[in-house]
Amino acid sequence: MQPPPLPTLPSEPIEQEIERLPSATRRLAAQLRLPLAEAAVWEVLTDYESLPSFIPNLTSSRLLNREGSTVLLEQIGCQRFVGLNFTASVRLELEERSQEGILGFRMVSGDFRRFEGAWTLVKTNEGVRLRYELLVQACIGMPIALIEQRLREDLATNLRCVAIEALRRAQIEIVSPCPL
Repeated sequence: MQPPPLPTLPSEPIEQEIERLPSATRRLAAQLRLPLAEAAVWEVLTDYESLPSFIPNLTSSRLLNREGSTVLLEQIGCQRFVGLNFTASVRLELEERSQEGILGFRMVSGDFRRFEGAWTLVKTNEGVRLRYELLVQACIGMPIALIEQRLREDLATNLRCVAIEALRRAQIEIVSPCPL
């Protein structure tokens, strides 16, 4: 008997929004739809220490503390653009609101003046809509136009990578169910 086919990433484009705010601040958002249950995607989003294995440019993600639904996480990202290596480090406080499908985060320390947002899951008839929102404010001297361009690309890439990882894990569960 053949295993069921792996659900595929929808061919519709990732919807993106960007808002330029005063004081070198940008609000970015991206979303896509997935043929998966909310729980499958939530599991991927909250597998914090595995994130660097499927999110490009995320070199480290360490769980520092967990108290109930509040998580303290340290992440380091590194990438090359305009011929330079750029490394950013943030310490994030995350609030897991699984019943609402919201994983909110805010920077408590790091290389930006402001870095906050949320991953949101909304159940649909076909599965789930995955949305990633980010509000970022650059430090004085940081070229916000370059950061905006990079973040716009990274937002879509990160969203797509989370989706692909959730689909991959769903296929493993379908193909290799745990024997009882």
